[in-house]
Amino acid sequence: MSDSLLNPALTARALVVLLSGPSGSGKSSLAARTGLPVLQLDDFYKDGDDPTLPEFADGSGTDWDSPLSWHREQALAAIRELTSTGRTEVPVYSIPDNGRVGTQSFDLAGAAGFIAEGIFAAELVGQCAAEGLLGDAICLRNQPLTTAWRRFRRDVREGRKSVPYLLRRGWRLMRAERGIVGRQVELGAYACAGAEAERRVRAVAALRPESIGSLTVLS
Repeated sequence: MSDSLLNPALTARALVVLLSGPSGSGKSSLAARTGLPVLQLDDFYKDGDDPTLPEFADGSGTDWDSPLSWHREQALAAIRELTSTGRTEVPVYSIPDNGRVGTQSFDLAGAAGFIAEGIFAAELVGQCAAEGLLGDAICLRNQPLTTAWRRFRRDVREGRKSVPYLLRRGWRLMRAERGIVGRQVELGAYACAGAEAERRVRAVAALRPESIGSLTVLS
């Protein structure tokens, strides 16, 4: 058996920063500030007519905040391809259209690191670490009220769902936020506020491609 099969890190050309955190915590804004390529994990949501979508127990509709509403293995496959080849094909998901509307090419353009951001990013920490692909895993943390206000403004601006739906979801997520952060930490993400998160991401951004194979996973 070859060394590359024994140690996947030897074949990695880039490392992924998994950026998680509650919806509205500022993940997209932080990722954009770093200058790293950003893989939007929300594009791996299931289509609205997928029969495997999870439903709320009270029958009030689909639970889009459950990891079961998301194609985990497809997201992981895209990360594997990016770390090994520097490019992949990714879906384009439209929330107003409730499904995928196409695909697009995603290219790292030689970067030694990239961000994969989304509310389910922490679900991939263990596997990416085991395969030697992980540069860092961060859970962006704020005060629940701050997160709720940011989320509501964004969702209304982007026309994601009706205002009554957004208010119901916002109230539920605000009450659940500490538990959401706690779960992501249990999965291996490091919880911190924006300034510290940005420092950690920039540390990965500063890596040189030729140094990747000799690195150990950050903690």
